[in-house]
Amino acid sequence: MSTPPPAAALRPATEAGATVSPWRRRKIILAVAAFILLAAGAGVYYILNRGWESTDDAFIEGHIVEMSSKLSNTVAEVAIDDNQLVKKGQILVRIDPRDYQVALNEAQANFDKAQSDLKRITSLIPSNAVSRQDLDAARAARDVAQSRLDRAKLDLGYTEIRAEADGRITRKNVEPGSYVEVGQVLFAVVPVRVWVLANFKETQLTHMHAGQFALLYIDAYPGRPLRGHVDSLQDGTGARFSLLPPENATGNYVKVVQRVPVKIVFDEPDTALAELAPGISVQPKVNVR
Repeated sequence: MSTPPPAAALRPATEAGATVSPWRRRKIILAVAAFILLAAGAGVYYILNRGWESTDDAFIEGHIVEMSSKLSNTVAEVAIDDNQLVKKGQILVRIDPRDYQVALNEAQANFDKAQSDLKRITSLIPSNAVSRQDLDAARAARDVAQSRLDRAKLDLGYTEIRAEADGRITRKNVEPGSYVEVGQVLFAVVPVRVWVLANFKETQLTHMHAGQFALLYIDAYPGRPLRGHVDSLQDGTGARFSLLPPENATGNYVKVVQRVPVKIVFDEPDTALAELAPGISVQPKVNVR
């Protein structure tokens, strides 16, 4: 009669003290470690980005000062070149001044004569040698001569076109010897001081207001975030001020999340903004906590 097998022999292998293979144990440890790393990374990302609003619909903006001529004449000198930095008040273009200098000399002579006539007539009033009407006519002639003299001085001053602000020359369209007309745009000056115009979704504006800190990541210069702050929010969406605003009261209506332009100014010195030009893409992050 055979002896029955022990109870341990009748249990499943896993219950009989079978051990997990080293390779399987390593896979389990790696899976757990990967899960912990992913959870930690997600937590860090949440903590770092909690309370921040960002958008990729943002660009550098700046004032573009178009410089034009107030006279019609030949250009005598061009003292600028494309992309050159200029200072406020610097002479950029000179228009041939000879015609206007002649006009100024003539106006000055006419004024001197009118002023002399007025003095002479005024001195004769006590003796009744001239009438009061003669005195009034002499004063009127002096005033007209003064106006023409002032006009001649202005025209001569307009022959020197000076920079209205510190900035960089763009769209230069003038050369020495060319003939320019009144109002013709010769070049533009882009001031160094620029800002960011960020188009945030309306759902991102709940806690956004002026004065909040912002980090500005310039696409052209990655790895160099610049500091700034929210200056103001536009009173109206971008679509409302477009050339053809939407007519939501007609046809079938489909709700679309609107975007609102937000002006963000830099808190950096002008030297840090010298390389920034209007139109460059920016990715701003605003701290709304």
